[in-house]
Amino acid sequence: MKNAIIPLMVLIFVILTVPASAQHVSTGISIADGELRSFYLAIGDYYRVPEPRVVHVKKHYRVRDEELPVVFYLASCARVEPDVIIDLRLRQKMSWLNITFHFGLTPEIYYVPVQRVSPPYGKAYGHYNKHAHDYKKVALVDEDVVNLVNMRFISDYHRIAPEMVMDMRGQGKRFVLINEEVRKGKGGHHGEDDDKGKDKHQEGGKGKGKGKGNN
Repeated sequence: MKNAIIPLMVLIFVILTVPASAQHVSTGISIADGELRSFYLAIGDYYRVPEPRVVHVKKHYRVRDEELPVVFYLASCARVEPDVIIDLRLRQKMSWLNITFHFGLTPEIYYVPVQRVSPPYGKAYGHYNKHAHDYKKVALVDEDVVNLVNMRFISDYHRIAPEMVMDMRGQGKRFVLINEEVRKGKGGHHGEDDDKGKDKHQEGGKGKGKGKGNN
C-alpha cells in the first residue's frame, strides 16, 4: 500500500508545481503553440463549431492546418457533417472541386469580390472573369480552393480587406501565420461586426456571391 501511495503523491506534487504555461489545454494543444491554437480558435468561432472538434479533425484525420477551413466551409455549404467531406477527400481521393460538384455546388461559393488581384490568386480570378456566366466551367486546383477559402475566412473573421490577406499570401506566408499577424495587428478584438462576417460566410455557402470579376 505504501508503495502505491508514494508515486501518487509525487504525481500530485508535479501537477501542482509545474507552471501553467508548460501544461496543455484541454484540446491537447500546448499553450506554447500559440499561432496554431489561435488559428483553431478562429476556425471554431467563425464556423461555429467547438474548438475541440477542429482539433479532432486535425489530429484524427491528419488534415493539413490550411485545409481545415475548407473542410468546415464545404460542410456548411453542403449542410453535411465535416466527416462526410473528409471521407470524400481522404478516402475517395476527390479533389476539392469535385467534392464541390458532388453536392451540386459551383465554384461560385469560393469567389470573394476584390478590388485588385495579385499572386497567387491571378489564375483563379482569371477563370472567374472568363466564365462569369457559367461558374461550372471554372477550373480550380486544390491550392486555389485553399487560398480562396482561407482568404474569405480570415478577412471576414478579422474584418479586414481580402486584398490584405492576398498580399500576405503572395509573400509566401502560411495562413496560420497570416491569421496570427492580423490578430495581433487588430489587437485580437471582435465586436458587433463579427456577425456580419459570419453572415457573409453563410451567404457564400448559399451561392450568393456577386458573380463577377474584380469589383
